[in-house]
Amino acid sequence: MRKTSEDYKMREKCAVMGVWNHPEASFLTYLGLYALQHRGQEGAGIVSFFEGQHLSHKAQGLVGNVFSREKLAELKGQTAIGHTRYSTTGKDELKNIQPLMGKISYGPVALSHNGNIVNYDQINKKFNTQSDTDTGCIFPLISSFDGKPESLKKLSLLEGAFSLAFLLGDSLVAVRDPMGFRPLVLGQRESAYFVASETCAFDLMGVKYLREIEPGEILVINKNGLKSAFLPPAQKKAHCIFEYVYFSRPDSFVFSQNVYERRKQMGVLLAKEHPVSADMVIPVPDSGVPAALGYAQESGIPFEMGIIRNHYVGRTFIHPTSGLRHFRVKIKLNPQSSLIQGKRVIAVDDSIVRGTTSKSLVQILKQAGAKEVHLRVSSPPIKGPCFYGVDTPEKKQLISGNYNNINDLKNYFQADSLAYLSLPGLLKSGGDREFCLACFNEDYPTPLYGAEKAL
Repeated sequence: MRKTSEDYKMREKCAVMGVWNHPEASFLTYLGLYALQHRGQEGAGIVSFFEGQHLSHKAQGLVGNVFSREKLAELKGQTAIGHTRYSTTGKDELKNIQPLMGKISYGPVALSHNGNIVNYDQINKKFNTQSDTDTGCIFPLISSFDGKPESLKKLSLLEGAFSLAFLLGDSLVAVRDPMGFRPLVLGQRESAYFVASETCAFDLMGVKYLREIEPGEILVINKNGLKSAFLPPAQKKAHCIFEYVYFSRPDSFVFSQNVYERRKQMGVLLAKEHPVSADMVIPVPDSGVPAALGYAQESGIPFEMGIIRNHYVGRTFIHPTSGLRHFRVKIKLNPQSSLIQGKRVIAVDDSIVRGTTSKSLVQILKQAGAKEVHLRVSSPPIKGPCFYGVDTPEKKQLISGNYNNINDLKNYFQADSLAYLSLPGLLKSGGDREFCLACFNEDYPTPLYGAEKAL
């Protein structure tokens, strides 16, 4: 089930976090989820292992609202996993908030999942599993766990994107799909081990980043140490390049690369590909800032914060039913009229999805006195929806699906010029990796098992 939110950004599905062998495991898991809040805002949960059983607290809302000091104190034990959720399959309701829990012969099970399993319906039918989410189909595939990573190789039946953190009895288990769609990293602090969706979760706790969990790796952490086995390898990797474009926090290392530097390099390449004479470069905050810095430095045009973002607009904000035009955009993004009055402005954004915000932004900038507005986008046009754990609009709602001609799209936005970073330029900015580019070229790296029919 896809969201129909009017929000103009694509959204990551969720974040996973795990801690093994620390007396404050649940509190450190909470800190990690707090750092990963950008990856999911609908709900959060933590499950800990204590005296042979799992203790749990989950609720809808942001991490800081879901957990109190008292709730965390109840989650005793030295091992815990956590999750933040933004749903792409399954309803936004309490029963679907992760970690999901169950039981196998080895002991109690708790599971956190980032990604989307495209063949979950087929697995549910094969094992007669009743689940409202794609994550639920995983449980029959782990029933033979015996404490060793090799016992989880039935997970090779899954197709699509999955970065997983399990509590299987007293073991912390991390698994990543063979194509490596979503990030998953391993860290250490003294005798404790940590897994997380991004390294920014480690920075908050003084955890040393050790390495990525490798694509296809099954890593089991327990009293016997760290043991790995591998699922059958994929013919190619498919790292999600949108982690660099937008999803990940800029201070994270994702796919062994610094996200901030990758985004800044996108701006440098964008300036080389699409120069234009102007008086200033301004970012569309906040995700457009690194690319705008790169564009400004490469072009020699001054960088200015010409748009100020209001960070305190929550999802429950009541929009007016009539009256103020562009209100939804301006309540979040407000131009500095005194700075841009009479100026030729280059506005740099990381991506354009539906196009409604970009159109409103151009008009707001011109109303604020900009002489010219040149839109520059540090990724290619988005032409297809994602089926690997990202919430995207239907293809017919993607602005680039309706306007194949850049000049027509420029006129729709009422911009003085419009240009996107090319796909070769984006790949060059990403370093030596194999990426999933399906949202840009609709070349999906796995079968979709009819998922596209739901759009």
